[in-house]
Amino acid sequence: MQLRYNYRLHPTTGQRAALARAFGCARVVFNDGLRVRTDAREQGLPYIRDGELSTRVITEAKKTPERSWLGEVSAVVLQQALADLNAAYRNFFASITGKRKGPKVAPPRFRSRKDNRQAIRFTRNARFSITAAGRLRLPKIGDVPVRWSRTLPAEPSPVTVIKDAAGRYFASFVVEVAGQPLPPVEPEAGINLGLSAFAVLSNGRKIDAPRFLRRAEKKLTRLQRALSRKAKGSNNWAKARQKVARRHAKVADARREFHHQLSTRIVRDNQAIYVEDLAVKGLARTRLSKSVHDAGWSAFAGMLEYKAVLYGRVFHRIDRWFPSSKLCSECGALAASMTLNVREWTCPCGAVHDRDVNAAKNILAAGRAERPNACGAQVRPGAGLAQREEAGSLRGAA
Repeated sequence: MQLRYNYRLHPTTGQRAALARAFGCARVVFNDGLRVRTDAREQGLPYIRDGELSTRVITEAKKTPERSWLGEVSAVVLQQALADLNAAYRNFFASITGKRKGPKVAPPRFRSRKDNRQAIRFTRNARFSITAAGRLRLPKIGDVPVRWSRTLPAEPSPVTVIKDAAGRYFASFVVEVAGQPLPPVEPEAGINLGLSAFAVLSNGRKIDAPRFLRRAEKKLTRLQRALSRKAKGSNNWAKARQKVARRHAKVADARREFHHQLSTRIVRDNQAIYVEDLAVKGLARTRLSKSVHDAGWSAFAGMLEYKAVLYGRVFHRIDRWFPSSKLCSECGALAASMTLNVREWTCPCGAVHDRDVNAAKNILAAGRAERPNACGAQVRPGAGLAQREEAGSLRGAA
């Protein structure tokens, strides 16, 4: 499977200027290509093919006085910017024709130099390399110092150089990694994700929600207030904006580290992991939106999924409409309704349930029922509610 490895870059002043030129040239080529195709569509002309577009906005444009400075950066950077535009168009066309699943994809939009995130990509054709001194050698930029937080497990293919909103530079490598199966273990885990407790496992263990954004709100409020008092576009405004961005980046880094550590521990300790497929987009439109975004459920579930594949574990998502909270894990009775403020409830069978622990147990049971076997079929039919007068097998049944 392919994994992405990110490393912090520390370019010199001259290298920062060279990277800024590369970001600008890639953005201009992308916008020029988008403008050419937009004009052709408005004039009723045929769709411009990729090769012809590259000739127009790169090869021929370099010969003009207005775009002669495109030759100051690597040609691969410009070609990759057009490749991004072509991919955006393909995704858009596939979306409107129904070939692409998921939410509808909007047509490509023009890139702005004021975007908080800037990125360029170098392929193997650009002949980037890692020097013996551990620096990243980029064409027409130089040898950029890298903070190697871990070793690359394989030879990288493309490298993407990113500048984020906080002014930090990163090198992002895509590498092909073979599976690393862990020794089999007995436990299996159903996980109920929530807000009061970030995750509740079917064995009764609760992981507290760290609430990184909530804890940083006081300082963020002060920084945002200072930003609002600066004249927009001034140097002081730019400095204040970057302070806010750095604080948000610190929150995001802490949340990501928490997700990585917890997901690795769960995958290592359990042979199978089952989670509920939550409607995060819908929940993010409620009054709990800030807490939902602060929790980062989707990112955490994504880490569980790819790490389960990498380490030879089983991962399965339960249908979001499965009534995990209202279903008694002891007798299978389904409560008529249950508001969010009900944290404990008693079933008519006499079982007293913690809402989150009960949901985790039901997710585990549903995951085992829905999990396909080696032949691709379900292990057993889906769970159904037993009628009270027919709670057992009939006599004489085969």
